[in-house]
Amino acid sequence: MKITKEMNIGEIIEKYPEVRSVFVGLGIGCIGCVAAHFESLEEGFKAHGMSDEDIEKAIKKMNALIKE
Repeated sequence: MKITKEMNIGEIIEKYPEVRSVFVGLGIGCIGCVAAHFESLEEGFKAHGMSDEDIEKAIKKMNALIKE
């Protein structure tokens, strides 16, 4: 299984808690946000002004963490 931009933020954090560091490193507080339960990763990151390229980089970091 790998993380995709279509996945729900809350589900990602619940399933892969090790990726919290990526959110923290980007200064994104989605972890405790109510919207995390219904927003996709892409929606949450775009709401914080991230570009498509930034989102892809963040997803790559997360997937690298879950493979370790």
